[in-house]
Amino acid sequence: MMLKERINEDVKAAMRAQDRRRLGALRLITAAIKQREVDERITLDDARTLAVLEKMIKQRKESIAQYSQARRQDLVDQETFEMQLIQSYLPAQLSEAEVDAAVAAAVAETGAAGIKDIGRVMAVLKPKLAGKADMGTVSAKVRQRLS
Repeated sequence: MMLKERINEDVKAAMRAQDRRRLGALRLITAAIKQREVDERITLDDARTLAVLEKMIKQRKESIAQYSQARRQDLVDQETFEMQLIQSYLPAQLSEAEVDAAVAAAVAETGAAGIKDIGRVMAVLKPKLAGKADMGTVSAKVRQRLS
C-alpha cells in the first residue's frame, strides 16, 4: 500500500472513531500532500511524500521551540502530537553507527578529499538516507569527516 493510501485510510478510521484531534492532524498531512501535487502538477510517489512529511516535521520542531519560548504549553502539546503522528509514517530511523557507516561509504565511493566535495557526498547520501535520518545531522557528519 502506498503511503498516501495509508494516510487516507487512517483519515477514514479517525472519522469512524470520531477522534477529532487525530483527524485534524491527518487532514493537515493530506492538505500538504495535495498542495504539493497541485503546485507541481504531478502525483506524488512515496519518496516525494516522505519529503513533504520531513518538511512538516521540521516546521513542527521550529514551532515547538517558538511556542516553548513564548510559554504556550497548549500549543507545544498540539505541535508535539502532530509531529509524533507525522513521524509514525516515516520509516524507522537509522542508528548513529549506521549513519556513520553510510557517510564513510559515500566518502569512499566519491573519493571526496575536502570540504569542497560535500555536495558530491550529500548527492550520494540523500537518496539512500531520505526519511531514514535527519539530513542536517548527516550533513554535519560529512562536514566533520571531510574537515
